[in-house]
Amino acid sequence: MSLVVDGLTKRFGAVLALDGISWSAAPGQVFGFLGANGAGKTTAMRVVLGILRPDDGHVTWQGRETHELPRRTWGYLPEERGLYPRMRVLDQLTYFASLHGLQPADARRRAGEWLERFRMSELAGRHADELSKGNQQKVQFVAAVLHDPAVLLMDEPFTGLDPVNVGLLRAAFIELRDEGRTIVFSTHQMETAEALCDAIAIVDRGRVVVGGPVAEVRRAAGATRVRIGTDGSEGVDWLTAQPGAIVARRGVGGTDVTIPATGDPRDVLAAALAAGVAVSRFELAEATLEELFVRHVGRPAAPVPEAVGGPPAEPAPRGAGGLA
Repeated sequence: MSLVVDGLTKRFGAVLALDGISWSAAPGQVFGFLGANGAGKTTAMRVVLGILRPDDGHVTWQGRETHELPRRTWGYLPEERGLYPRMRVLDQLTYFASLHGLQPADARRRAGEWLERFRMSELAGRHADELSKGNQQKVQFVAAVLHDPAVLLMDEPFTGLDPVNVGLLRAAFIELRDEGRTIVFSTHQMETAEALCDAIAIVDRGRVVVGGPVAEVRRAAGATRVRIGTDGSEGVDWLTAQPGAIVARRGVGGTDVTIPATGDPRDVLAAALAAGVAVSRFELAEATLEELFVRHVGRPAAPVPEAVGGPPAEPAPRGAGGLA
């Protein structure tokens, strides 16, 4: 049995935030909810949690409507900071855990273990507003997992983290997944999604445009990545005649290009040679999630890859929220 989101629709006045979206995430799975700002990711998470009521559609966990489930079923990390600024870290972690039924002694023990794991033991007695943004984010993560929820919903959990802390959080995700938790997280960081996700849904303007296990999404897209090894100084004007070609990465040592299923990688090589590009390497690889995102949504997530053609980005505002 899984977390099943079925046909969710939600309007805010004239704005259609969710337009009949459907997806599912299984126990022991990391599910990536990918989309640009304003795509509907945060709204969908709030509907799942029962913070917002949908205009249509249903959410079930293990076959039961989510409003029938105890609150401790869920762990939630909002995108916005939701900590009490003048409350000490350990005290508020204990308080948040008590809201989900944990006894204070048990909550403090678990909080201490997580703080040690995240290299934050010395911060247990500090006020939240004395912490860096990255450390505040880690405290919010601990608050979300402390009561051992079955389902974790994380809205941009890697925001503000340096590479070391990204690695610590990734390791925690994998451990929780292996324990059988269902983990759903939104992100703009395609590299992180690539490293963690078993399945994804790419959402655009309130609709899921593609979704499913990552391997299946790649196969269905049919996009191919072509890597051309060059000295990196020749530009990419030679690609303009290649229909649907997108420059995914450019730098020292070469250029990565994605082409649609109908394209022929040999045409890319021929175009480079015809333009006098000194090619030292030519290879094929699977398309990345970043490339699939651009192909389906028509604009890049962050960071922005250089594109040959394609419509411009069209960001929209997002809502606000807090830590429950």
